[in-house]
Amino acid sequence: MALKTKFINFFKLVFPSTLTELWVFLFFIICYGILGSNIALNYRIIFDERIPWDAYFSFDNRSIVMTGGSFERHPLSYYFFNWIREVALFISDGKKDATFRLTLAWFSNIAVSLSLIQVFKYLKNIISLPLTISLLLILFFGFFSTSILLSFTPENFTYTLFFLCLYNYYAAIKLKKEEKIPALALTLAGISIGGLTITNIAKVFIPVAFEKGIFRNWKKFGSAALRVVITCICYALLYLNRIDFKYNSIFNKTSEQYEKFSNVKSTPTWDMILSYFFGGNILFSNFIIRDKNNMKGFNFKGLIMDAYSSWIPYVFVISLLILIFWSYFRNFKNKLVQVIMISFIIDIIIHCIMRFGLHTAYIYGGHFTFVYPLLLGWLFYSYKSSPKILSFLMIIMVFLSFYLIINNSIRVSEFFWFLNHYYQ
Repeated sequence: MALKTKFINFFKLVFPSTLTELWVFLFFIICYGILGSNIALNYRIIFDERIPWDAYFSFDNRSIVMTGGSFERHPLSYYFFNWIREVALFISDGKKDATFRLTLAWFSNIAVSLSLIQVFKYLKNIISLPLTISLLLILFFGFFSTSILLSFTPENFTYTLFFLCLYNYYAAIKLKKEEKIPALALTLAGISIGGLTITNIAKVFIPVAFEKGIFRNWKKFGSAALRVVITCICYALLYLNRIDFKYNSIFNKTSEQYEKFSNVKSTPTWDMILSYFFGGNILFSNFIIRDKNNMKGFNFKGLIMDAYSSWIPYVFVISLLILIFWSYFRNFKNKLVQVIMISFIIDIIIHCIMRFGLHTAYIYGGHFTFVYPLLLGWLFYSYKSSPKILSFLMIIMVFLSFYLIINNSIRVSEFFWFLNHYYQ
């Protein structure tokens, strides 16, 4: 009976559990489904045997689907993508054709739509926002460039977004009830989240540090330490098994990757931070078409984002950042807000301070874009007794959402122009 209850609770956690959640899920899965199905059936960009990487916005579609990506950055994604690839091949009768691409696109569609549901549940059940505000924030999040692109892209970021959104909602439930995160849940989160991208495993342990009385009670501290150690051991053993226990290759490859992705100076650092890291994951910028080669004699066209060319996107990004940090300082004593912000700071350190992949930071949104609607939600919550400020925030969010939807819709039409010219 207990097992049955846990099974039911798991499904209620992951999937829509109310009529409103179902309608939100259906809205996004239909919208993303139409977009992704059109791209999968009519264009070859989602998966092309000849193009391992960089067809659009530096995503590594074919490489990820076939191998899970590099082991030093994505240590366990090889196993995860094995079953995704095999299911897609089963549905397409072993052919890497339009049906294969369609299956991959719908896996991504479902993952991103479920990610939005996790954020919506957080806004509704953890922050307890009014339905109107929750719907506005989830619509805003649903039109982020990251959400749109990942909805049809078979990539690590797509599933990382889902697992991070799910874990943050689950951890928030536990912290709100003043319960500890079980060892099994922590281990599964570490393997799934850290297995897809190694740096994200640190985010799994953040909520543990905010469990009630953990630093005032030796028993609770010991319990937390044991759960963290168990997670690290399980993760490390799976990682080492993946590389046949040749641990020296981890350091060599990691060093190579850091040098490769941290020394690009094509754009001023401040502009890459604003246009790519903070902006590009939310608001599409101008597109640039580049000539690419698969290193085996096949030439193709690649699409990347440029820095913003107008002052309006910068105003959008800075306005959003003001709201985000306003929320953080307004809710500084709230442990759930601290969990979200510390998670975000990890990405800021990696990409903005250490400069890893900063020149293509617009592809990393799956690691942190869910932070924006959550912190905006907490900002609204903090002024629940101030109608004038709430109205002011609503007006700002309506303007930001309107501009986001118009801008990103136009950019998607430009993306289709690119597809029609080079990927039919």
